[in-house]
Amino acid sequence: MPLVLLCGLPGSGKSRRAEELRAALASEGERRAFVVSEADVAGGRAALRAAAERLLNQRDVVIVDAGSELKSFRYELYCLSKHAGTPHCLVLCPGGGALPDRPPLEPPDSQNRWDWPLFLAPEDPAEPLPLPEIRAALLERRPPPPNQSTRSQPLQAAGFLHQLDRLTQEVLAAVMAAQREGAQAGQFIPVAVDGLAGGGREPPGLLLNRPVSLAELSRLRRQFLSYAKMHPGEGEQNLPQLGGMFLQYLSQNLQ
Repeated sequence: MPLVLLCGLPGSGKSRRAEELRAALASEGERRAFVVSEADVAGGRAALRAAAERLLNQRDVVIVDAGSELKSFRYELYCLSKHAGTPHCLVLCPGGGALPDRPPLEPPDSQNRWDWPLFLAPEDPAEPLPLPEIRAALLERRPPPPNQSTRSQPLQAAGFLHQLDRLTQEVLAAVMAAQREGAQAGQFIPVAVDGLAGGGREPPGLLLNRPVSLAELSRLRRQFLSYAKMHPGEGEQNLPQLGGMFLQYLSQNLQ
């Protein structure tokens, strides 16, 4: 099922655009179109991702109506579509405004595989989406190749996965060490690990809203690695960026 991911700040008209796209695709009568909205799914981003995953197949269309502010979340959804062997695209809705309880928007970059193809919704709500282009991206484009995890891995991919495994283990060790040394809920924990990009913080780190156990951190680490293993060759040159995305993944799932 082709996957469409809406992206934008609160008040930018994402829900209106999601319904516009759903109605246009459903009116063709060839396939169903579903909207998975974060407003209707309790449990945060993990539950939203799971709801989208349950609907994914190779025929109909799933439209995820969410802010998708974090590139780590967009990466996860891209991995889901690739695992299902179906195309995906991103629709950025301009306008709106930031809210204190929402993360800042990390603007999509069409040079990233998980942000491409990227379509910009018109600022004027009366103007329609570029429906022919979106339809072509979803229904006429070849799906991504099979997951790398189903093939024999080249040595360079295996080396990349080994490095990512080491980096994520060191992140967990740093977080646990900080808690043992007295880090409190609401405190920013610096994570000084070689090869880690922090998105502007020096050093990179993690804001913990509550105490966390090693078991919980390990579970989240396994989930993140499972996404990365779907296409290891693509991230080989971006290990620091993936490390930063791992910190974001921990942050958004440790609320």
